[in-house]
Amino acid sequence: MSESTPASITPGRPVRLVPTPPGFWLTLLGAALAAIAPLFGFLGGSMVIGPDRAGVLSPLYWGLFIGVIIGAAGVLMALLGGWRLWTHLRRPVARGDAVGEDAVRGTDS
Repeated sequence: MSESTPASITPGRPVRLVPTPPGFWLTLLGAALAAIAPLFGFLGGSMVIGPDRAGVLSPLYWGLFIGVIIGAAGVLMALLGGWRLWTHLRRPVARGDAVGEDAVRGTDS
């Protein structure tokens, strides 16, 4: 058995790690919440409803209503995250800074 030592590693292309810009995860989480919350509200309401409990104020309607409210909060989160992401990527790039439009395009200043 041979062990891998740092001397045996051949140098390659250097890896340049660029952190995710602010607002990225908020946009992603908000979009997922906006898409899934009404579905889970409908699912929860249909699990609670019984065959004799039908009407205007049935649990099915309440579950869907709560899911839509949570989904609307997800849309607001996605819009806020998108705004933060947009303003961060459009700010002027300082010399030697790795974020901004140049980092998105992959060019160096």
